[in-house]
Amino acid sequence: MSKEYNLKDSTSQIPSSEGFTTSKRLEGIGEYYFSQKLREIDELNKQGKNIINLGIGSPDLPPHPDVVKVLQEEAAKPNTHAYQSYKGSPILRNAIKDWYDTWYGVTVNADTEVLPLIGSKEGIMHICMTYLNEGDIALVPNPGYPTYRSAVKLAGGVCVDYDLTEANHWQPDFAQLESQDLRKVKLLFVNYPHMPTGQLPNVAVLNKLIAFAKQHHILIIHDNPYSFILNESPMSLLSLDGAKDVVIELNSLSKSQNMAGWRVGMLVAAKDRIDEVLRFKSNMDSGMFLPVQLAAAKALSLGKDWYDGVNAIYQARRIKVFELLDLLGCFYSKNQVGMFVWAKIPANYKDGYALSDEILYKSNVFITPGGIFGSAGNGYIRVSLCGSVERFDEAIKRIKN
Repeated sequence: MSKEYNLKDSTSQIPSSEGFTTSKRLEGIGEYYFSQKLREIDELNKQGKNIINLGIGSPDLPPHPDVVKVLQEEAAKPNTHAYQSYKGSPILRNAIKDWYDTWYGVTVNADTEVLPLIGSKEGIMHICMTYLNEGDIALVPNPGYPTYRSAVKLAGGVCVDYDLTEANHWQPDFAQLESQDLRKVKLLFVNYPHMPTGQLPNVAVLNKLIAFAKQHHILIIHDNPYSFILNESPMSLLSLDGAKDVVIELNSLSKSQNMAGWRVGMLVAAKDRIDEVLRFKSNMDSGMFLPVQLAAAKALSLGKDWYDGVNAIYQARRIKVFELLDLLGCFYSKNQVGMFVWAKIPANYKDGYALSDEILYKSNVFITPGGIFGSAGNGYIRVSLCGSVERFDEAIKRIKN
């Protein structure tokens, strides 16, 4: 006979008066660096410091007016407010298909090989939860986007860094990769154009990565949100032969379309991969607001004039960032792309944190220390291009003083 469950019989630990016990999956997961730093900056601003934040890559430019117009018109309709398909609107999926064909030369099936996301950061978590069991390994770039590491850990996986160095042009070292025990490796995160270093994709290296993944039965996750920023030749990893066999590509409208707060991204991959991720994703959200999807479709239909206009603004800003970095005595490549500039710090500073804090507390200017992207970034800083030329002029003036 079954016994009726009684809370008094439970041997579970009762939370103490100090607070509740968090799950084991949060062990080793700290608060996102920028979340902490923004609080500190807010406190400094309350003290009247008026900090110039050159750290976070949140576009300060608006989307195209036609995109905003579509959102307004569609949101005003009475029939656009219901739950949406977990796979996204066919209009958005077809817009993604056309965008990939037009700009990347990649043919995909809008019905089976495209999955809209509520931001590509969401997609990173979905992928990790879909493919990683406890103890499975994911190879992550060092330096690289911190969310790769946190998503892997939250899913129960184990992060193993593969180092990227300036001497090797911020490309994977295949000898290092092959020297590891790869039997438990399930995922390999790749990101070109690379954040934070701005390194452009190298076709020969990416073909070697595809061959490496096939040989060791590893799934490549290519994070591709920066391909249009200050880059004349946008590229998708899926454009290379055989890539679709082992690649899931994430993309986003946050940077290229100035829609960061709209939270619109996409996952493009073979049908089986889409179906697998959808099994997890469909249990996590109920689809994206339809007017946002329709506005995103409009954004993806914009022509070369749009990208040229955005990049002209970033180009003017980057010249000012170079001037700022020269003032600090930093070293940098002028060939990097994306919405940041990555720079090596002078030898008299211990690390990027020391230089960042000195500028913050003495000049009221915040610049990101490279160490937040991994140990290989300790000797660097990263400056965002998301600010007006006038803001950079003011930052330069403050640092000079």
